[in-house]
Amino acid sequence: MDAMKPTSTFVAGSGDGYEQVMGRWSRRLATPFLDFAGVADAERVLDAGCGTGSLTFSLAGRMDGGWIDAVDLSEIYVGHAAERNADPRISFAAADICALPYDAATFDRVLSMLVLHFVPEPQRAVNELRRVARPGATVAATVWDVRGGFVANRMFYDTAAAVDAEGARRRARNFTRPMTRPGELASSWREAGFIDIREASLMIRMEFSCFDDYWAPYSGKDGPGAEYMATLDDAARQRIGTLVRDAYLDGEADGPRSYAAVAWAVSGRVPG
Repeated sequence: MDAMKPTSTFVAGSGDGYEQVMGRWSRRLATPFLDFAGVADAERVLDAGCGTGSLTFSLAGRMDGGWIDAVDLSEIYVGHAAERNADPRISFAAADICALPYDAATFDRVLSMLVLHFVPEPQRAVNELRRVARPGATVAATVWDVRGGFVANRMFYDTAAAVDAEGARRRARNFTRPMTRPGELASSWREAGFIDIREASLMIRMEFSCFDDYWAPYSGKDGPGAEYMATLDDAARQRIGTLVRDAYLDGEADGPRSYAAVAWAVSGRVPG
């Protein structure tokens, strides 16, 4: 592996920051994703790209026995998850999804949630997911439909693109991430040699208590939105913040808002 080549484009700042940016929504998405991907007692399962453990803990709650290995490229995130873990069936570790530290044919089920669209070489990661899965094992993943089904994210980037040339470039990059177009996950699964491939779209609601609750992640240090905002001067940050607030309010008083968030999902089985 080329050690100089990044294997994730997601900027990690802190576990609490990730919880605010994505962890709280990952916990919601974990429910329909596990309904789709399935789980059985006494399995050995890999959560590849676990972040702060949203899917991991949801998975453990559905299993009677078994073992879960959860890995993420960010030592910050796995450390945060490990500090909250009281389940002896779960092991958290820092590892690269493109070079997993497991022997071939180790796992009965391999899951990856909201990760592959941040991997510059996603097919390399998918091939790794298959490598560590046993014959007959299910391998499943889900990513946001960033272009067509991620309302809260779109509101921010559309505003930034209208204000700032770099914002327009960031929007284009964000909405053309790999694995986020219709059918792209399934095509990757076919290329990796999976069989019995299934596709689905999953939906949750992102519910914010007020604009500050919505805006806080963009003033933090985690994720692409915060990374972009950190490049701006104070005047540009204030202008974008004001315009995004107008979009959030939509002519009404500040308060709760609920936005749909749609994700693509795929599962397949390793032959054998």
